[in-house]
Amino acid sequence: MKRRDFLKITGALGGSGLLPISTLLAAAEHAGPGNGAGEPFDYAWLKGLARKLSTQPPREHAIELPEPIRNLDWDAYQAIQYRPDHALWRDEPGSAFRAQLFHLGLHFRTPVRIYEVVDGRAHELDYDPSRFDFGESGVDGERLPKDLGYAGFRLHHRDDWKRDVAAFLGASYFRAVSDSMQYGMSARGLAIDTASASREEEFPDFTRFWLERSPDDEASVIVHALLESPSVTGAYRFVISDTEGVVMDVDAALYPRRPIERLGVAPLTSMYMVGENDRDANWDWRPEIHDSDGLSIHTDSGEWIWRPLTNPERLRFNAFGERSPHGFGLLQRDRDFDHYQDDGVFYERRPGVWVEPRGDWGKGSIQLVELPTLDETFDNIVAFWNPAEPAKPGEELLFGYRLYWCDTSPAQPSLARCVATRTGLGGVVGQRREYFSWRFVVDFAGGPMPLGEDVEVEPVIDASRGRVEITSARPLDAIEGYRAMFDVVPPDEGTEPITLRLYLKSGDRPLTETWLYEWTPPPAEERDLHNPGHLE
Repeated sequence: MKRRDFLKITGALGGSGLLPISTLLAAAEHAGPGNGAGEPFDYAWLKGLARKLSTQPPREHAIELPEPIRNLDWDAYQAIQYRPDHALWRDEPGSAFRAQLFHLGLHFRTPVRIYEVVDGRAHELDYDPSRFDFGESGVDGERLPKDLGYAGFRLHHRDDWKRDVAAFLGASYFRAVSDSMQYGMSARGLAIDTASASREEEFPDFTRFWLERSPDDEASVIVHALLESPSVTGAYRFVISDTEGVVMDVDAALYPRRPIERLGVAPLTSMYMVGENDRDANWDWRPEIHDSDGLSIHTDSGEWIWRPLTNPERLRFNAFGERSPHGFGLLQRDRDFDHYQDDGVFYERRPGVWVEPRGDWGKGSIQLVELPTLDETFDNIVAFWNPAEPAKPGEELLFGYRLYWCDTSPAQPSLARCVATRTGLGGVVGQRREYFSWRFVVDFAGGPMPLGEDVEVEPVIDASRGRVEITSARPLDAIEGYRAMFDVVPPDEGTEPITLRLYLKSGDRPLTETWLYEWTPPPAEERDLHNPGHLE
């Protein structure tokens, strides 16, 4: 830490009437359960704590779980439920939220310390097995250590005290619901070296939480969190409300311990296994299986981009160069039950998450990682903002943003949106295929889309390799929009990915957002298998 930075932080703490950071750090480490009047707390103090910890060697936070909960399976862990009559703020009149705590066990092996903040003072919620109903888990709570700690927490809203609307559980993961009251994809506090070729990915932990009823708005709750990992520490402040879906205003202060190759800010994590454009894992009876179907980007220049997700054969990484975007998000645009046919988890109800940056994030890129998966329980999609300047030790990196957990993104293009992407064998039906090609069918709807035979609509198509043929754009009454179609003929050799770009225009006027896609052609020796004409 630079001396100038140290003077700034100690001066700020002194001006707020709080104890010196060294004193509070020691108190935070050694405070016992039920520590009386509590310790002074605010976000400035938390940033000071995170900065101080970044100058110290990192610690291992995961523990060897005690025997009663060491080998719980999924069903046994799920049987451990927090008692609703012990919920935080249950007896507070006018409170819009209540909090329940998660028990350690299963994959959750990092004890998390949780505090309640009242009138600027933090009181630790000591571990107490009587807060839990262990049900049919087989766990005897009386055999558990009294200082065990918790795994995380979840929030309930007064609209329905029986169903939680947000949860913070595991590493720095958290998730929330939209109006559909359905969970789906997750967000994280921070991603580090995701899909790096030279470093193993690092998963920071939220190691402490401070929960506070908002003094300014009874309809919101404030969550502070301390983030720790070998490479970085961080202080987070979430202001959470539930109006039309959950909205989170996030402030993050990051303090790198060492250089970080790929810093992922506002990371979103989702699942895409089978969709209308990617049916390789097609042994399941359901036609589509995904939590999100595309990445939406609103660039600094005002362009709207839609990148449909895929389930690739191998890791796929894309970076979309940008300067301080207006927003980005992983969304579930397809909300038709008939397209999924899943009456158990209802994929058509899964929320999307839209990230709206606050302030100028500078130069960087929105990065998308797609991993292959054969299992819908595996999150194989990650998207985040990566600053152009690598993170260096001793810095303070500040980011502010708003997360919307939504059925429909609050930010919408004024142009027509892509509503479906389909792919399949190219060529002309009824004619012998003389070479291999692959077809792309893209539907656009909404916006000021002109319908009618007298309107000339033209597809604008770019391909990074190969050639494009059999192009068209015509009205499609079923969606009150347009369907664009084209074939791509890849080069004879090579399987390098081909980047495709498409939008529709009328004259010089764009009518749609930009559809962006990455397609990997099959090897030359496999193309005959896709080409019935060659087998005659």
